[in-house]
Amino acid sequence: MNEELYQALEDLEREKGIPMDFMLDRIKQALITAYHRDFPGADDNLEFIVDPNTKRMHMYVLKTVAEEVTNPATEISLEEARRIRKVPRPEIGDTVRIEVQTKELGRIAAQTAKQVIIQGIRESERGALFKEFSSKEHEILSAIVTRVDQRTGNVILMLAGKDDEKTLLLPPSEQIPGEKLREGEYVKVYLLGVSKSQKGPQLQISRTHPGLVRRLFEMEVPEIFDGTVELVSIAREPGSRTKIAVRSKDPNVDSIGACVGPRGARVNAIVAELRGEKIDIVNYSDDPAEFVAAALAPAEVIEVTLLPEGKSCRVIVPDDQLSLAIGKEGQNARLAAKLTGYKIDIKPLSYKAETGVNTEE
Repeated sequence: MNEELYQALEDLEREKGIPMDFMLDRIKQALITAYHRDFPGADDNLEFIVDPNTKRMHMYVLKTVAEEVTNPATEISLEEARRIRKVPRPEIGDTVRIEVQTKELGRIAAQTAKQVIIQGIRESERGALFKEFSSKEHEILSAIVTRVDQRTGNVILMLAGKDDEKTLLLPPSEQIPGEKLREGEYVKVYLLGVSKSQKGPQLQISRTHPGLVRRLFEMEVPEIFDGTVELVSIAREPGSRTKIAVRSKDPNVDSIGACVGPRGARVNAIVAELRGEKIDIVNYSDDPAEFVAAALAPAEVIEVTLLPEGKSCRVIVPDDQLSLAIGKEGQNARLAAKLTGYKIDIKPLSYKAETGVNTEE
């Protein structure tokens, strides 16, 4: 290996982050493969020495001095060994180190070596990409829609601003219901995870995961990003409605006001990104009854009674607020239950009057 190749490896490490040690190891493997093609009887009797001062790598084959040579790839005659090494003079059974001139390896062997080196570069690049994207799991990625497959419903995207034009696949199951994405449109996706494959790292992305809402609020609301306001829990039915519970760690900061922003600018930006998905923001409370009452907004709650059997409660609302508290197809009650972690039994005030139920049980 001459100085030009050594310099090329240094450039690869600097420009693409491919470690020189990794590529040197691949070159060694390539030369072993090439040597074995030309000398099928060879085994692990090869030795490599890299000299960083001269920027050269030397390859040697180790052969045993034999009285009768049966395998020229691993053995050498006494006469030939003494011709190569005059001092000290080798004897039968000694090991002789012979330098291999790699330029003498055959054309097919050279092509094999080239392919191994190219494969090594690809493997290292894939490893670097896997490491890069693994560090971005559970974060938001910005992407451009490049194609919508009408047959399968898959949406093909390309990461915005990436030189390598990394493509992503957004399956129908991870798309917001009712959302129509168009070619050339910029969207934000949530990175669920990264897996390895022969074609490089495969990214699993989503626009339905609650984590997308969390990251969007962190991006739009400085108070959440810096920790002044905490986003405690999220309950989401993608494309329809989301409830989030927040609390302020600073008594001078209104947690809901911070999330809504001036004239609703902050929450409206998130709603626009989610294509009109409604967002309810409520205050979190360590008191379960208060938290459940807040979670059922916009309905008015008269009282909440915690029940002894597990995390469950009974909620009393005005008769004219019952349908609002339950929501269309039970959505408001369902989201409130997800948000708080409590099973919620909603009853009208007339139920209490008629049954005489003791709400303090």
